[in-house]
Amino acid sequence: MASDTATGKPERAAKPSRFRWLPGSRLGRLIIVLNVLGLAILIAGALVLNELRRGLVNARIDSLTTQGELIATIMDEYATAGDPEPMMNSALGSQMLQMLANPKTQRARLFDAQGHIVADSDWVADRVQWRVLPPARKRGETGNRFELRRLRSPPSERQAHQELQAEVAHALKGQRWAGMRVGEDGKRVVSVSIPIQRVQAVLGVLTLEANDVDAIIARERAALIPFILIAIAVTLSSSLLLNRLIAQPVRRLARAADSVRLSRARAISLPDLATRDDELGDLTRSLEDMTDSLSERMDAIERFAADVAHEIRNPLTSLRSAVETLDLVKDPAARERLLAILKNDVQRLDRLVTDISNASRLDAELSRDQPKFIDMERLIFDVVALYQATAKPGDVSVRFVPPQGLEPPAVMGREGPLSQIFRNLIDNARSFSPPGGEVVVGLAKAKNLVVATVADSGPGIPPENLETVFERFYTSRPKGAAFGGNSGLGLSIARQIAQAHGGALRAANRMNPDGTVGGASFILTLPEARG
Repeated sequence: MASDTATGKPERAAKPSRFRWLPGSRLGRLIIVLNVLGLAILIAGALVLNELRRGLVNARIDSLTTQGELIATIMDEYATAGDPEPMMNSALGSQMLQMLANPKTQRARLFDAQGHIVADSDWVADRVQWRVLPPARKRGETGNRFELRRLRSPPSERQAHQELQAEVAHALKGQRWAGMRVGEDGKRVVSVSIPIQRVQAVLGVLTLEANDVDAIIARERAALIPFILIAIAVTLSSSLLLNRLIAQPVRRLARAADSVRLSRARAISLPDLATRDDELGDLTRSLEDMTDSLSERMDAIERFAADVAHEIRNPLTSLRSAVETLDLVKDPAARERLLAILKNDVQRLDRLVTDISNASRLDAELSRDQPKFIDMERLIFDVVALYQATAKPGDVSVRFVPPQGLEPPAVMGREGPLSQIFRNLIDNARSFSPPGGEVVVGLAKAKNLVVATVADSGPGIPPENLETVFERFYTSRPKGAAFGGNSGLGLSIARQIAQAHGGALRAANRMNPDGTVGGASFILTLPEARG
């Protein structure tokens, strides 16, 4: 049935995919890029703002350090004395701190050598810390001393006091301290503590702190909002795009497949999807080709069923006529002729049923067996040897002419179906050869093809029928051939098997030196297997 089911359509070549430097498929790359893009924007924004934050904090520390070193140098020069022993004039240091510190942008504190606070810029600015008071107690309700002290001093203040003490203690050792810590209001502050020294003696500590760190972080978070909004927009856009490019087309394909399954259509047809150059376009084209092939296969099956019904009807009609006439015929000779007709019709039906069964099972056999390397010389030799072993006196002989001086040609295929090709061709050639004739099977190679020929010594094939002989149920029996001995399916099956293996089968006439037809020749070409 190959001649009826072959579509003849050229295979659609896939368009070259762009962005080949990315691994995976085109849709896979699109999904990865769109999903990673939003995340990349957030990461890039976070990295940029993190660097900005680190730079602003470092710049604030540098600014406080420079200012603190200047104030500490002045105090070292004018607020300390070395006779009779090194000491710091706390009153003068407090006055100098009031003149040099800027209470609007930072807080400055001066500690003596014992770590006690001497001056605070908040005192000069008359700045008072405030916080929400705890809930009022009912009349007569009292609390213990620990609870009252806890309410007066929140945990944040205690932590800030402890960290400030540790910072001052570090500076009293003669080492500068700079970094971030928790302030008394619970916010983070940038702080710098610089020791005030007279020669090697540490006489006090100057601490400068700025509490605008949280404002800096708030500005960073505000600056991150555009990145977040862009990432959300990209994610939403990618989701909508993926829904349009993937989800909706897949849903359309599913509905089209359902319509085919429910027999409302014979094939899927989605031209707008078939023109896409991605995996969905490939899937759509494959589904269209598959359903077209199935539709054509169904049409071929219908035509095959009609041809089978027509071919079976002829012997059945002959059988019915012979059976109806048999009771009316009294002449023994006539009855013998009718019985012979019945016998021939039964044989013809048996041959038809057998060949029809073989033809109907052929597709399943071709799809079930896995192709393998086949030595064509050995295959043909085994088939010809079987005919030679079962030959009877007077039968048409079969001879194999192997290739000379060549490596045994091999093909990639299925041994059973390929053997059937040669059996069908040899049977056909023997039926057209005269008694005592010979069928010659040859084998050769041409370029990348393996060429096998089956030649007979019969009357040949009319030029107008060189292609017709491969049609189903076509028979042109030679004079004297047994009636019903050929079903007309052998050559059709042989061509179908050849095409399933990527080859071809054609017919030609052999010419004698005097220009007369010397018989028919069938040429089988198959792709040579590469080891």
